[in-house]
This record gives sequence, C-alpha cells and structure tokens, in this order.
Amino acid sequence: MTTGANRILDDLAKLMTDAAGAAQGVRREAETVFRAQAERLFNSMDLVKREEFEAVREMAVKARDENDALARRIEALEARLAAKD
Repeated sequence: MTTGANRILDDLAKLMTDAAGAAQGVRREAETVFRAQAERLFNSMDLVKREEFEAVREMAVKARDENDALARRIEALEARLAAKD
C-alpha cells in the first residue's frame, strides 16, 4: 500500500513540476509577445531615443553659450562706438 501511495505522490510531484515548467514557458512567450507589441507601438509613435535627445540638447546648450558670447561682444563693440562719438 505504501508503494501505491508513493507512486501517486511521485506522479503528482512530476505533474506539478511539468505544470510549473509549462507555466514558465507561457510566461516567457507572453513577455516576448508583449515586448514585440510595445516595440511596434513605440516605433509607430515616432519617439526619439535618449541618446539622440541628449546630443541635440548638448548642441542647444553650446549654441546658447555661443549666442551669449556674441551678444556680449556686440555690446562691447557698441559701447566702444558710442565712446568714440
């Protein structure tokens, strides 16, 4: 009788192990499908990548600094011209 009970428990344990493996497979498949759908959605939204955004941001900061420097030069030149008159 104990052999029969052990066999039932062994079969039940094997069934549970197989079910857990199947659940992990389904989980991986669902994650893959979700990632593909999310990637397709983001690509259709025409979003910029972080690296591209940072590069353009750095260019804008540099342009602003150069603009400020040129404005200071113009003010200095105008002051010199006003002093000569």
